Order: sequence, then C-alpha cells, then structure tokens
Amino acid sequence: PRPQQGVDADGPIHARQATIATAAGTVTLTAAAPARVIAQPIRAALFPLLSVIAALAAIFAVAAFVQWRWALRPVLALRDQVAAIRHGVREQVDEDQPDELRPLAAELNALAAEGAAALAAARGSAANLAHALKTPVATLALTLPPDGAAAAQLARIEGVIRHHLARARTAAIARRARTDLSATVADVAGAIGALHRHAAIAVDVPAGLIVAVDAHDLAEIVGNVMDNAARHAAGRVAVSAAAQDDAVLLTIADDGPGIAAERREQAMAPGIRLDEGPSGDGFGLAIVRELLTLCGGRMALGEAPGGGLSVAIALPHAAG
Repeated sequence: PRPQQGVDADGPIHARQATIATAAGTVTLTAAAPARVIAQPIRAALFPLLSVIAALAAIFAVAAFVQWRWALRPVLALRDQVAAIRHGVREQVDEDQPDELRPLAAELNALAAEGAAALAAARGSAANLAHALKTPVATLALTLPPDGAAAAQLARIEGVIRHHLARARTAAIARRARTDLSATVADVAGAIGALHRHAAIAVDVPAGLIVAVDAHDLAEIVGNVMDNAARHAAGRVAVSAAAQDDAVLLTIADDGPGIAAERREQAMAPGIRLDEGPSGDGFGLAIVRELLTLCGGRMALGEAPGGGLSVAIALPHAAG
C-alpha cells in the first residue's frame, strides 16, 4: 500500500492506496480516514505512559534523597561532634563509625589530643616560669620603698605572676568556661575610669552575653585594651557588644590619634610601642592576641567613627 495525504473540509486525511491485478482488470483499493481518528489511540496510549514515567521519576527521586540523607548521617554526626570539641563540650568524637569513616574519626581524635596536650604544655610552661619568678620578685619587693613607682610596677608584676599560677591550677579542671561579659566589662571599666579620669568610658554591653573565656583571661583581655584606649583617648572611650552567629563581638573605641593602617599589625607585636609616652610596656595588645588565640577568639584593629582606634574582639559563645 502507498500512503496518501489529503485535506477535506474537516481537516487532514490519511489514506492508503493499493493496486491489485484481477481477471477482470486492474483494481485500485483506497482506504481513508481523518488524521485525528488515527492519532487518537496514540494519544490515549501516551497519557498513561507519561503518567507511569512521572511516577517512577518521583519514586526514584525520593529514594535517592532518602539514600543520600541516610548515607550522610554519619558524616553529619561527625561534623556536629567536631563542632562540640571546638566549643569545649566534648573531648573526642565517637570512633564507632562506618568502615570508611573510622580512620577519619581516629585522626580527628589524635588531632584533638595533640591540641589539648600542646595547650596544657603551654600553660604548664607559663606556670613554671611564674613560679620561678615568684620568690625573686618577693625578695626584690623587700628592698624597695613601699610607696615608690618601682614598688607599684613590682606589685603589678607580682599580680601577673599570681594570675598565671591561678590559671595553671584551674586549667587542670575539665569544665567549660562561662563568663558574663557585661559584669566583667563593668568591673574593668570602673577600675580603668578611676586610673584615667580624663576619659569618660561609655559602656553599652547587654546583659546575658555569656562567653567561653576564663574570667581572669577575659578581665586581662578587656583590661589591656580598655587601658590602652583610655591612655590615648582625648576624652571618650566607647565600649559596646553584640551577639553574632558564632561569637560575641566586643568593640572598644577611643577618640585619640588612632593608628595608621600600615602600622596596626606592628602594634600587636610583643614589645613594640608606637608612642613615646612614659607609660606602657608594648606588651598589652600582644598579650591580648595570645589569650584570644588560646580561647578561640580573634582581634582586629580599625578606625573608630570620627577618628581614633577601634579594637574589635570576637569572643566565642559559651555552650548552652
């Protein structure tokens, strides 16, 4: 049969035509129908076929998602445990993992143990040094007039030694540090304000900001930065704090001369003083950066609005 196409008043027509030789002569047979009649069974078959394909695609998508989520559950749990170690809630991850993740868990635990050992060694070294200096400093204090400037500086040195000895004793206690930032800032601001009466210290620290920093370390961090700001301020020091996603941001800004951008990193180096005044020893910001590194915080120097130095201190949130 030969296919034929045509059009009538109702639309396209599809036909087949065949020529047959008979005893009576050649006979031509033609069969025709509207194209829509021929296409209707095809359309009727396509709808259930497409429905089945769509249903299978949905089933496969759900199965793939469930399998993906199920396969990633150990990885997500491992991630949460590593975050808990970083926040001090736990000391190691579970090593009862699938075969593919068990070596990774063991390496993470080894890394956490090495970090804890390094921190303990650093604190132990500081404690040993402080203990070794305690007796000579006490002996030297007996030879100085009790009301002189040298005696005052020696008393300050003795206080630092006592602080580090206390830190070494409390470091052995396995607990999570939790310190109220607003209370510490208020105490330090009162002391610094009494020492530098020319600088008005404005404090805007909301209550309830609990940071994962030892109380003595936090007081030393805030005290060094605030004392530095008050010494260089023309008349005002602004202290503010706000909670962020992963930290509490404490900002201490003064209206003094500030520090040029190219010299800010140098200002945080140990023993470096950028001013020529009689006060200060050049170790304040270096000590702050060292303490922040130990507790998982960070510090950045910038320019305060209207001039002066702005010190932004990010402190880790306390767990819970």
